[in-house]
Amino acid sequence: MAAAHHVCGGLLLSETHTDAVMYTYRVKNVMQMARTKFQDAWIVDLYGYGKALFLDKKIQSALLDEYMFHEPMVQPGMFTHPNPQRVLVAGGGEGATLREVLRHNTVKEAVMVDIDDELVAFCKQWMPEWHQGSFDDPRTTLIHDDARKIIAQYRNHFDVIVSDLTDPLEAGPSQMLFTKEFYQLVYDALTDDGVLTVQSGAGDPLYPYLYGCIVRTLQEVFPVVRPYWCFVASFMLPWGFVLASKKHDPLALTAEAIAQRIEERGVKGLRYYDPFTHFGMFAIPPYLRDVVAQARVLTDAEPFNWEA
Repeated sequence: MAAAHHVCGGLLLSETHTDAVMYTYRVKNVMQMARTKFQDAWIVDLYGYGKALFLDKKIQSALLDEYMFHEPMVQPGMFTHPNPQRVLVAGGGEGATLREVLRHNTVKEAVMVDIDDELVAFCKQWMPEWHQGSFDDPRTTLIHDDARKIIAQYRNHFDVIVSDLTDPLEAGPSQMLFTKEFYQLVYDALTDDGVLTVQSGAGDPLYPYLYGCIVRTLQEVFPVVRPYWCFVASFMLPWGFVLASKKHDPLALTAEAIAQRIEERGVKGLRYYDPFTHFGMFAIPPYLRDVVAQARVLTDAEPFNWEA
């Protein structure tokens, strides 16, 4: 949760990371506010970071550095697959994850599933810098439903699935989208050489437990599981991701092969991901490897409960 405080010269938004730590953002202007069936959505203008989206008063994305999240979220998985044609995005309401998928000229079908239609409409209207028209791309199909229900309807269909879901808070809409049973549905929906990438929460030493549990859970389902991370400035934290694959290993690629795929697919203007950062992101430190080794498998019967 976050608290709003009026101070001389503006408004402060304080977001709680754990009981011990809060991060504070100085707000220049509250631009738009909405209440959907699922969450509160705010678009604010922050000093330093610019325009930013907060959901239930937790920062989701800021204009200054959104590429520092969305390129790592999407591009390692897309370039690990040799020919991604059919892609599903779970979540990703502001449209930037979809945007990154559609940069690849190999993509013929992009299905985005987000349960919150009101949020997607809100973001489409007020966050064009993020989606850049991706909702209206002829390759895009938008579905407003539960991602688990939709993914369960597919078998051997998608080359890449990108799970850009909100954290699995207790009783929230995403809690059952991080379990072994859910990832088995994802596995079944992927082609024989399909690739999954998952946003996996903070990778800081204070509270890396969700990250560790996601990695450990995916190891129960997929033969290739590679955790990776990057620092997202507006989150004020290192952020965790996981690539899980039926066949292709992102560390088996060469820098030359990645560069060739970038050129052949016509992907231009990357600001974070390239053949060098690809490998750097997968070099997670010993403390995170230890967290993974000690983590538990998440199941429908015992999902993740946030206890920070």
